[in-house]
Amino acid sequence: MTDQAVDVGGSAAECEPAAPDASGRQFFGRQRELKELREDVERAGLDTLSGRKSPRARVLLIAGRPGSGRTALAEELARQLAADYPDGVLRARLREPGGAPVPAERVARDLLDVLEVPVPPGGGEDELTQLVREALAERRVLLLLDDAAGAEQVDPLLPQNADCLVVATARGPLTGIPDVRPCTLGGLDPKAAVEFLQSFTGAVRITVDPRTAENLVEECAGAPAAIALVGGWLAIRPQAAVSDVAKRLHALPGDGWVLGGQLPVAERPLARAFRLVYESLPGPNARLLRLLSLAPAGIVDAQTASALAGCSVSAAQNTLEDFVAYGLLRVEGDPEERPAQYAVPGWLAPLLHRLAQAADRPGELQLARARMLERTVRLLQSCRAVTEPDGSAARKKLAGLPRALRFPNERLAAAWLATRRPALLAAARLAVEDGDLDTLARRLVAALVRALAAHRGTEAAAPDLYGLHQLVLDVAERRALHREKAAALLNLGDLDAEAGRTGDALVRYRAALDAGRAANDPYATGRAMESVGGAHQELGDWTRAADWYGRALAQRLARGELEDEARLYGRIGAVLTYAGRYGEALRSWRAAVAGYRRLGDLPSQARALSEAARVQEYAGRPEESLRTCREAVEWARQAGDLRLQAALQLRLADTLDRLGDPAGARLHRGAAERLLEPDPGTGEEEEAPAYEIRSASAKD
Repeated sequence: MTDQAVDVGGSAAECEPAAPDASGRQFFGRQRELKELREDVERAGLDTLSGRKSPRARVLLIAGRPGSGRTALAEELARQLAADYPDGVLRARLREPGGAPVPAERVARDLLDVLEVPVPPGGGEDELTQLVREALAERRVLLLLDDAAGAEQVDPLLPQNADCLVVATARGPLTGIPDVRPCTLGGLDPKAAVEFLQSFTGAVRITVDPRTAENLVEECAGAPAAIALVGGWLAIRPQAAVSDVAKRLHALPGDGWVLGGQLPVAERPLARAFRLVYESLPGPNARLLRLLSLAPAGIVDAQTASALAGCSVSAAQNTLEDFVAYGLLRVEGDPEERPAQYAVPGWLAPLLHRLAQAADRPGELQLARARMLERTVRLLQSCRAVTEPDGSAARKKLAGLPRALRFPNERLAAAWLATRRPALLAAARLAVEDGDLDTLARRLVAALVRALAAHRGTEAAAPDLYGLHQLVLDVAERRALHREKAAALLNLGDLDAEAGRTGDALVRYRAALDAGRAANDPYATGRAMESVGGAHQELGDWTRAADWYGRALAQRLARGELEDEARLYGRIGAVLTYAGRYGEALRSWRAAVAGYRRLGDLPSQARALSEAARVQEYAGRPEESLRTCREAVEWARQAGDLRLQAALQLRLADTLDRLGDPAGARLHRGAAERLLEPDPGTGEEEEAPAYEIRSASAKD
């Protein structure tokens, strides 16, 4: 299908002649508007009239009703101007499919992700939008903000850089942003409208009845979305004449149909064109079209459509392609990419929602939503399982899944996860907001967290994980699930702590302790007490840190958890060392050494001995420190940990220097350097990160 100047089935190209752009797409009409917009880029602004350069990017506004072609015009303008902005074209959609404004922090996070700027987990709107402005201050970009709800959405994202350009689309003016002249769109001019129709029908059917073609586009009020719909109807029926669709369209009433009451005059042409197409669809196809109103973020693929309709994946794929031909969907991203994704146009989403509410029972819609979420959970489990070693339990479970739910390799699974990520995050948000499918919502969030951690790593995925943990917390609080509430609070606290928000982390940890106690969960309470201690340690409150570590240690001692005991003795020893209580610190490190000895953990035993040696040196006992450090080196050697042995020998060399033995110090430094020489025959493997409640040792 030839694409057009609307946000309904494609994007743009020139009209006279209809020259394709680099991707083969075509654009019809709007030449006057394009000329005015290009001239507006160079127009002197209010700040420049006095000879001063504008301190921020110029904003061009394309205003019009949904379906008027405003998005495609913005895309065509961006294509024509792209060469002037070497750092690229950035795009962001500012409305949800249902019409609600997208939160500014989410828009900023997505832009930062595209710009490859690190995003602080849990960052607020002000922090993230400031990062966007800082990133764009050093770039020359064209920022396309589609379907803005108001100036308050656009203003925080405006680059403080006159070398950037912002192109925004909206339904009306952006009152509050100075020096913005809207380019308001009506219908296409008759000549361009007929050419656009001809791109669907071919030249013959237009040539034999040009007057009817003109009447038809006039019946559509020149609205590109309406013309695309009737053009798609004709394209699928090569034997039909233009007069056939013109008669059908004219006979349809102008009322709201199932959409509720009398429509405004300006909205009737698009509503009639949609009704023409919708009523020509077979029953199963019409049902699937209505169910696309449930697609998260308005993005659908064959798997999602298959689950919604309860049909095969191949049947769903064929139906989606039919919808593209009709102008009801547009291909999202690279048209050659497989599996393909499709986007529900902004003008269509509210119509589908109203149709579904009118034609389908609530129970049927809920069942379709549940099928979609269950399919998504299984795909995410498969996506994660493919990262596990051959022969593992996860791999065996993967082999038992239907072929349509299996990923053949890790690369394709990672590509699917990256492509579907916006829709998957939206699915998690919508499932939690729904409130009636909390069990499925919790499974979905857990599966998504594990898949993101497995493929992207917990550090790279942290911004997404923060939002997902918050969703778990929302469900846990709503359902009084104390154990899950504790887990979510601990994970959020860890991310706050890593982002430097120690005070916020401390509040999370204290709340997690209360939730763990309410759940009678000893692991969560012990982990929370240790984390509270860690937060106080980060704040430099050594006394409180030692107290909370001591509480956690008492619980571990009561349960006989040797590994945690040894680690906590070490943490207590560390904060007591910072506090200058060297005698108590040394006793704690000796207890840690004893614990690791009982566990047979030689590397940890060597590290604990090394810390004990450090405390002895601080306490003014250098000879004892030297003996302890030599003992640590010997245990590291027995453990076969060459890096640890080298590090300890360097510490031993420093101690010998302070004791006045430079020859001995040189000897140990030389030995350390030999140990650290790379061995070309060896390589290190990174362990795939796992996700549950992260253990406290992960922060040591």
